[in-house]
Order: sequence, then C-alpha cells, then structure tokens
Amino acid sequence: MQRTLLTFVDDIYEDLELWYPLLRLQEAGFGMRLAAPALKIYAGKHGYPATADLLLADARSEDFCGLLIPGGFMPDKLRRDPKVLALTREFHEQGKLVAFICHGGWIPISARILRGRKATGSLGIRDDLENAGALWVDEPVVVDGNLISSRTPRDLAPFGKAMVEFLKAKT
Repeated sequence: MQRTLLTFVDDIYEDLELWYPLLRLQEAGFGMRLAAPALKIYAGKHGYPATADLLLADARSEDFCGLLIPGGFMPDKLRRDPKVLALTREFHEQGKLVAFICHGGWIPISARILRGRKATGSLGIRDDLENAGALWVDEPVVVDGNLISSRTPRDLAPFGKAMVEFLKAKT
C-alpha cells in the first residue's frame, strides 16, 4: 500500500495543523505531498512557509493512502475548487483516510461526504457541519470509519495518534 498522504495547501493555512501532523506522520514512516493551485511557497496564518510540490490539477487519489486537510482560512478558498472537492470525494469513496481539523471541515462539507457521519471541528463551523448533515461531537478527536476529525491545535496530539493508528491498520 502507498505510504504517502496528500494535503491541500494555500495561503493562510493554519501552521500547526499542517506541520504537526506532517512531522508525526513522518515519524511513523509516512510521507506527504503538498498540493496547491501553483508550485510556490505559501504562507501560513502565523507566517510559516509551506512549499507546494504538486499541482492540484495533477493530484490523483490513487497515488495516496490518505488526505489531510488542515484548517485556517485556506479551506474556505480551496472548497470552491472542483478538483479539491472531487479528490476529497474520491478518497472518501475509496475508504481511504480523510482527516480534517478545525476549519478544514469546510472542504468535506462542500464535498458532501458528511451526511449522517460523526465529526468535530472548530466551534466556529459547528453549524456548518450540522447543516451538512454531520453529527457534531465536542471531543478532541472523532473517528467515524475513514473520517478522522479534530477541533483545534490544542487537540493535535490525539489527532496525530488517531491518523497513525488508522494508517498502520491499513498497511
């Protein structure tokens, strides 16, 4: 099985929600590609740079074992991209990991994959999650099948652990 994850990146991503999982997954033997609209350096909310190494247009779900969607303001922009939504649906339909944290839930909401599923996220998108048909749970991490969601950067440790456990069970 492929041991590389895809993550979406664009300006104003939440720095910790990208870098903590990336490092935690690397420690567990998994790689990560950063897909974006252009191959360039993107700045996080707190100014940390992330260099995209894959164009969204060239990303294929079959090349990856899972998808990580960090929060920040980035998901609100990228959820308008049909390719981002198609990739998210493909990962979900293939039973691969779809992990999202904080405002990252905006992308699965727009991909319409949350109806009837348990999920969490930032309190700021609780209404959005519920209006999309998700059953919102106020817990540090929520695992519902291949969907793993988390609330905020303070929950990164259990979020990272849940992703690693899911991926290791699949390999």
